[in-house]
Amino acid sequence: MTPDFRLEGRTALVTGAGRGLGAGMAKGLSGAGARVVLMSRTRSELDALAEDIRASGGDADVLVCDATDEDAVRAAISALSSLDILVNNAGTNIPQPFVDVESAALDTMLNLNVRAAFIVAQAAVNRMLKDADRATRGGAVVNISSQLGRVALRDRSVYTMTKHAVEGLTKSMAIELAPHRIRVNAVGPTWVDTPMTGPALADPDFRAEIIGSIPMGHLAQIDDIVGAVVFLASPAAAMITGASLVVDGGWTAR
Repeated sequence: MTPDFRLEGRTALVTGAGRGLGAGMAKGLSGAGARVVLMSRTRSELDALAEDIRASGGDADVLVCDATDEDAVRAAISALSSLDILVNNAGTNIPQPFVDVESAALDTMLNLNVRAAFIVAQAAVNRMLKDADRATRGGAVVNISSQLGRVALRDRSVYTMTKHAVEGLTKSMAIELAPHRIRVNAVGPTWVDTPMTGPALADPDFRAEIIGSIPMGHLAQIDDIVGAVVFLASPAAAMITGASLVVDGGWTAR
């Protein structure tokens, strides 16, 4: 039988949804039939994205919330009318050589990439578990990791550390939540041309180095990552949990 990739009747929360990968993933989930809840700190970006999704026939709600504000996150997610899918995407990177990493940069990445990711996931799962039919209905969490959740790259020791933590969290959640039929997986993108990677990739030499490390010979596109996320959120991945799908053009196969 043909696998079911559709998400009608499901509600998906996407953090860091205002731009780049987050916006792309929200559009992809909406295109697959999900109602999407768009979460980030910037209302203007969320409003524009929600309008775009609605213009395409989708259903989108805006949730203005800083992922690092624990009380606000827990209150906002608990108040959602329903929740079936979490795409745990909010994150940042501040590249610095290991010996020069500043405490402020360390704290910023640990707080957003690890602590906030944990809090968002915990709040989302607690909301899912409120539904009496959850064991029948199931649920899905997709944590956005990175190829640097498996390997390393110079000047990115803290980011690499945080993404290794996300990989570990994914496995631990998967084991504990399997009895509730809540699947937990990670997606690990390679370099994608987005606002977050733009400054680094603007250096022609560095861009050439990165592309030279990808056997397929080019950067990933947002749609490449969207496809992996929609798949893992869908019934087509019903037997997949605790996995990390690396979308890296072969980088980590070396």
